[in-house]
Amino acid sequence: MSNREKMEYDVVIVGGGPSGLATAIKLKQLSKEKNKDISVCILEKGSEIGSHILSGAVIETKSLSELIPSWEETDIPLKTKAKKDSFLYLTKEKSYKLPTPPQMNNHGNYIISLGKLCSWLGQYAENLGVEIYPGFAASEILFNSDGSVSGVATNDMGILKDGNKGPNYEPGIELLAKQTIFSEGCRGHLGKILMNKFDLNKNNQNQTYAIGIKELWEIDPKNHNAGEIVHTTGWPLSSDTYGGSFLYHFDKNLVSIGFVIGLDYKNPYLSPYEEFQQFKHHPEIIKHLKGGRRISYGARALNEGGTQSLPKLTFPGGLLIGCEAGFLNVPKIKGTHLAIKSGIIAAETIFEDIDNENELIKFSKNIKNSWLYKELYSVRNIRPSFKWGFWKALAYSAVDTYFFRGRAPWTLKHKHSDHEALENKEKYDPIKYPKPDGIISFDRLTNVSFSGTNHEENQPCHLQLKDVSVPIKINFNRYDNPETRYCPAGVYEIVEKDNEKQLQINAQNCVHCKTCDIKDPTQNINWVSPQGGGGPNYQGM
Repeated sequence: MSNREKMEYDVVIVGGGPSGLATAIKLKQLSKEKNKDISVCILEKGSEIGSHILSGAVIETKSLSELIPSWEETDIPLKTKAKKDSFLYLTKEKSYKLPTPPQMNNHGNYIISLGKLCSWLGQYAENLGVEIYPGFAASEILFNSDGSVSGVATNDMGILKDGNKGPNYEPGIELLAKQTIFSEGCRGHLGKILMNKFDLNKNNQNQTYAIGIKELWEIDPKNHNAGEIVHTTGWPLSSDTYGGSFLYHFDKNLVSIGFVIGLDYKNPYLSPYEEFQQFKHHPEIIKHLKGGRRISYGARALNEGGTQSLPKLTFPGGLLIGCEAGFLNVPKIKGTHLAIKSGIIAAETIFEDIDNENELIKFSKNIKNSWLYKELYSVRNIRPSFKWGFWKALAYSAVDTYFFRGRAPWTLKHKHSDHEALENKEKYDPIKYPKPDGIISFDRLTNVSFSGTNHEENQPCHLQLKDVSVPIKINFNRYDNPETRYCPAGVYEIVEKDNEKQLQINAQNCVHCKTCDIKDPTQNINWVSPQGGGGPNYQGM
């Protein structure tokens, strides 16, 4: 399109999360060190850096120290040191303390708001000369005539629901670069296109995912214990469903509480959101929350495939980094330190060969030779062992960790893609979840109002159906419309129109978790970026 403004950079980074910010910061550090000017820009679909960031989060500072060695002398928002770890197995009324697995030992780590950390890193990057454009969603990949990636284009703004240009129409901008870095986070929609076009998943297993649902609470000071960390497994999930919870006490009487459920679950009646709400009423959990108030809510998918599921990381003109690639340590429930490290390695690789506009295949080799890959490789068998059920997996994980020390002479395979896992509704009874009490547990729409989510109403729907007949013909008939349950934001609703059932999509509620894009049984839902700045506006998450 000739009417779009063009901007040229050496490096364009799509996504202002930990990996994208680390890449930008390291590039500018190297540029200053070696006295070689490199222009870098970051596009961020959120209204500001950090507004779409959601994580537990406990951070290991290893890679942060590599990126900013003097971080402890700054005003970086890392204040609460992890002090006490508990790992509990829950039954409906009781809890049993299990030995804390070594991967879950958080000694020396910090409990943080990852959104606040990213906001701080964004300021740090701008001070080094990185140009950051929040509120601009990259919606299209641009290609050179030889098929290599030349950059990205942002969404046209002011397009109306019917596809016509509205009175405030503005064409998107083309950002062209020698190297384009994709750091959109888990299940990035441009990453999906790249994986398909360049066949990046040719030699790996399918990625497998989980949904993480989180609330931020301000609790009664007498229940607060800064630095306390609690993880649970067991109730309310059945033993064939992978998942568990986290509860982190950090500063100012704040507690992060969340639930993670593997998206390879089989029961179409399961609702991750309702499981989380029910879980908070457990006697061992409610004691932390009683007398407190929920102040923020959100959800996000996370990668769980490990090294088996890593795609090829390079293609002509660009790289995949961070959670876009799948760098998450599942037993640790941590990915931030790996995301930052992948960004550092990306920057070093690019800087060494900045004028090479071809494929930087050396990046994959540099990742493989780093501690990042060694750490991921050592835990590769733990998540896939849960296909045998909870207790067998726990026993296997202990052997793999303590006896083989992550060096078992085999690599377990993941069973199948998450969207293939759902079984027909006839095999299961509907689950009757308890009604929320409005004090500890909440209905979805009330909670969504605590995510700051907002989308321009009169814009095209960013949740696209490939075939509009599928939600009733297949999803209703076979699975009783699981999209009405796996979405944590009430986006999908079955309504009657002219005595016929149809799927209504309330796209304005979408918190950009990407669960629908992953779990829809026929892969009929395609998540694309809405007009820039839309989505959640997380505070302190």
